[in-house]
Amino acid sequence: MLHSFLSSCQSRRWPALLLGVLLGLPPLANAACTRLVASGNPEYPPFLWQDPKNDSKLIGANAELMQLVAREIGIPIEVRYAGPWGRVQESARNGRIDLIAGAFLTQPRLTYLRYLQPAIRDTQTLIWTRQQHPLQYQRWEDLLGQEGITVVNNSFGQAFDQFAAISLKLQQVGSVKNALQMLSLGRADYLIYEDAPGLAYASSLNIKGLRASTVPVSREKLYLTVALASACNNEQMAERLSRAMKKFSDERVMDALVEKYLRVWQVQSRAARRPG
Repeated sequence: MLHSFLSSCQSRRWPALLLGVLLGLPPLANAACTRLVASGNPEYPPFLWQDPKNDSKLIGANAELMQLVAREIGIPIEVRYAGPWGRVQESARNGRIDLIAGAFLTQPRLTYLRYLQPAIRDTQTLIWTRQQHPLQYQRWEDLLGQEGITVVNNSFGQAFDQFAAISLKLQQVGSVKNALQMLSLGRADYLIYEDAPGLAYASSLNIKGLRASTVPVSREKLYLTVALASACNNEQMAERLSRAMKKFSDERVMDALVEKYLRVWQVQSRAARRPG
């Protein structure tokens, strides 16, 4: 009887979701996942930044990685500009985007993000200072009593975030551009930011006289994450994405992509500074 009922349903082209409800089966979450929308920190070269030719898109090493992943899993991934980093995280929390292409792991983010293994890349966060007023940084306690600056909604690892919240004087600003300019003007003693993005922005702004610590504040892994509120958040999708990430991690694809997009960023920055 069940077989004849199913045959009747299929011949009438009943939606799969309705069939699941009638038979008491779990909904087919994958049925709706014909594409994925990804976003990330738009001030994060060489990993991600707004496309100067189309400001609704993000480009960079992570954006190209998402296209490789898309081909691997057979589902298109649109890497979209979704606003500043804080708004991107809110969009993931509300399920307006499916993926964040690059996030550090923190306890609060675990409430709305599924972290996929392996990580996209290992990163390190440095202390940036002015050469005229260097800060001899070796350990976190060396920052006590100094006026620091960072970018709003950035994380530098759970342990350092907790230390900074309790012990440091840290002003938060809206963008890394503002932070670097304020540091260069002496309106802060130091900036906390990552190595490659910090170098990329200092170069594009033509800011000289800055130096980065040789000792990192933290070493963190940058992950691809799935929004828990996404309609595409399910075990099958997570497994497919993780399999693709494992393949590209084994092939060390990100090393080549980071080098490629550092060059792209530098070319774009020189063109933007050129008069006329």
